[in-house]
Amino acid sequence: MITQQIGIAIVAPAGQALDPCAVDRGIARLEQQGCLVHNYYDHASIHERFGGTDEGRLAQLEAAVADPAVQIIMAIRGGYGSTRLLPRIDFEAIAASGKLIVGFSDVTALHMGLMARTGALSYAGPMAAVDFGIPEPVQFTLDNFWQCLAGPTHTITECVSGNPCIDEAGTVWGGNLAMVVSLLGTPYFPRIDGGILYLEDIAEHPYRVERMLLQLHQAGVLARQRALVLGDFSGYKLAPNDNGYDFAAMLAHLRATLPLPVIDGLSFGHIPRRVTIPFGAQGRLVSHAGGFTLTLSDYPTLRQADGCN
Repeated sequence: MITQQIGIAIVAPAGQALDPCAVDRGIARLEQQGCLVHNYYDHASIHERFGGTDEGRLAQLEAAVADPAVQIIMAIRGGYGSTRLLPRIDFEAIAASGKLIVGFSDVTALHMGLMARTGALSYAGPMAAVDFGIPEPVQFTLDNFWQCLAGPTHTITECVSGNPCIDEAGTVWGGNLAMVVSLLGTPYFPRIDGGILYLEDIAEHPYRVERMLLQLHQAGVLARQRALVLGDFSGYKLAPNDNGYDFAAMLAHLRATLPLPVIDGLSFGHIPRRVTIPFGAQGRLVSHAGGFTLTLSDYPTLRQADGCN
């Protein structure tokens, strides 16, 4: 039974909107679906490459948390800037509000910090400008978000070959690889044992991906996980001196080196067709010759309003 209408706050914790019209389109599209949108982003207040000064972006987030009509706090985009705010964010207030932080890429810093400081869950999901606001949105991406939000479970199915056959369960967490690694050794890196770690990145050469994953390994993080699930790692360019060292070669080396199974082919990352993953949910990962499923449960959901499906 539908019991409420969803209030969505739009904020810019990181970069400014590359196309201000995309924010307007995103808001209109959410409103057309029956959602109540509260926009705290003002393109006229952008600062340098950011969606406002540090103080301004923090104020956007604080206002969204304090707004009683809001259930979801959705970033307009990633970019860079969330890390600047971490020491000043009242994570306890976010957790106490019950509001869901939604976004990916740079927003990974907020997911990580919220889990580390309070244990509260969030959503690695679509963003207002880059998903809802593009001229031709990818319906799969939007539908997958609403389906996940409806709960009580969410299953991701991928048809890919070449992965090891496993059946593992644990806490599902991760996000953008560069952001995850940047928080190692800080109070914003959650201690998760027996987890299923998912990672993605954009425009990172395979050797840089390998270097960051080896850093996680050598820091002892990967040995505490049950599986590593790789999303999209596109946007890089190989050079003549790579001599055959490409993503496949890097992946083969990792599988021979890391102390846990490595699954490839998750539809998550800087790609138009993308799944939503509740950060901190309990998950069961089953991989076989023809693909894998990741079934998520025990995460916060919302009763969806008319049109928000």
